[in-house]
Amino acid sequence: MLFKPDSTDDEKRTAPRKRSLLSRVLGRMVSLLITLVILGGLGYLGWLAFQPKQNGGGGRGAGGRPDLPVPVLAATPQVHDVPVYLDGVGSVRALNTVTVRSQVDGKLLKVNFVEGQDVKKDDVLGEIDPAIYQAQYDQAVATKAKDEALLANQKIDLARYEQLAATNAGSKQQADTQRALVAQQQAIIKADQAQIDNARATLGYTKIVAPIAGRAGLRQVDQGNIIHAADTTGLVILTQLQPIAVWFSLPQQQIMRVNAAAAKGQLAVDVFGNDGVTVIDTGKLTGIDNQVDPTTGTLKLKAEFPNASYQLWPGQFVNVRLKVETLPQAIVVPTSAVQRGPAGTFSYVIGEGDIVTAKPVTVTQQNEHEAVIASGLTTSDRVVTTGFANLADGAKVVVGKDDGPPAADLAPRKRSRNPDGKRGAGQGEGQGKDGKKDWQGKDGEHRGRHEHSEGDQKGQTGPAPAPAAGGEQSGGAPKAQP
Repeated sequence: MLFKPDSTDDEKRTAPRKRSLLSRVLGRMVSLLITLVILGGLGYLGWLAFQPKQNGGGGRGAGGRPDLPVPVLAATPQVHDVPVYLDGVGSVRALNTVTVRSQVDGKLLKVNFVEGQDVKKDDVLGEIDPAIYQAQYDQAVATKAKDEALLANQKIDLARYEQLAATNAGSKQQADTQRALVAQQQAIIKADQAQIDNARATLGYTKIVAPIAGRAGLRQVDQGNIIHAADTTGLVILTQLQPIAVWFSLPQQQIMRVNAAAAKGQLAVDVFGNDGVTVIDTGKLTGIDNQVDPTTGTLKLKAEFPNASYQLWPGQFVNVRLKVETLPQAIVVPTSAVQRGPAGTFSYVIGEGDIVTAKPVTVTQQNEHEAVIASGLTTSDRVVTTGFANLADGAKVVVGKDDGPPAADLAPRKRSRNPDGKRGAGQGEGQGKDGKKDWQGKDGEHRGRHEHSEGDQKGQTGPAPAPAAGGEQSGGAPKAQP
């Protein structure tokens, strides 16, 4: 016998399935909603983090209040004459350098100079054995004396022959022959004098003299050696240091400018020291080369300097500047006041109400300290020199002053601790040694640190008051020793 299934059983089995599916859908929707809320909250917090702060006074510009003035420093353009210089690099050279050599051969008897000594012109630097050359001089003098005696006898004979010829007691031919002998002897005497002069000069060469005034270098030949006129090294090298010359180069583009300035008068030249800032000597331009070096495209120039303090030395490389002209009554501002933007150079000018305006300016020349303005500024303007980081066109500024002396302490001093746990004996941080206590033991060190931290929290500049001398430390430690 067949039975029909009951429909209520099927409904009981399908009802739990529908409820579980509905609960899963609702759970997913709730989870998605919670996720969206969390993401929205995080996005809102991130948006707030990137917005300008409205309450904190520390931010400026993009992170500060737009109505706060920007602190800057300002300067007023000045009017004065500005020299125009051309910079170059050169080397120091001596005006005269002489290798002192012997002009005769012989033994070097004396050396009369010290290495590095300043000598004058015609000072005797060395002496050569003069014995041979003295003998040659004496021989020449004796030869002349002999010929002069022979000439005197011939003149007497000539006078006698002329008297005989005048009275027809003697022949005229004999008188003419004697006259020719006298003239011949006179010529011989002149040759003897030339030999004497030559021997005297050769004898004088035994003393080696300085041809110029200068400074002696290192000695090349020692005393007692045989020195020759053909020696290439010589005895010593003399270098003239006062005055001294500097050869330097300028780009070929400056030829016209230099020639035009040189045609108007003498040009001044300055030489800088090792720091590149200090002018150690000032001289004058003495020469311009007649051609451009094709390998470097530069023109060589020569200047002369007094070198009174011997700060210039031959072979030294130096920085040189040549003054070519002077700009009269030029408007000058600090170099920091000139800014560069996409449209060119400009300066921030402070107007009414301390509102800055960016004005274009034309710069003629500038260095690390000042700039010459051709147009764009007047002497009544005030230009900003410091504080450009937070500055914009139309911003309000507050002008500070930088003419006051610097403070003694520009920053807080670093706090330090002694090994015993107390603050260091820096200025304004503690008492003297007489007013301190030497706390011993771990408990005392801990207590000292605790007192130090309490004083820092209260904003005190000095240490916490020391405990009484009769007080006891925690943990039953003995009393503190003074």
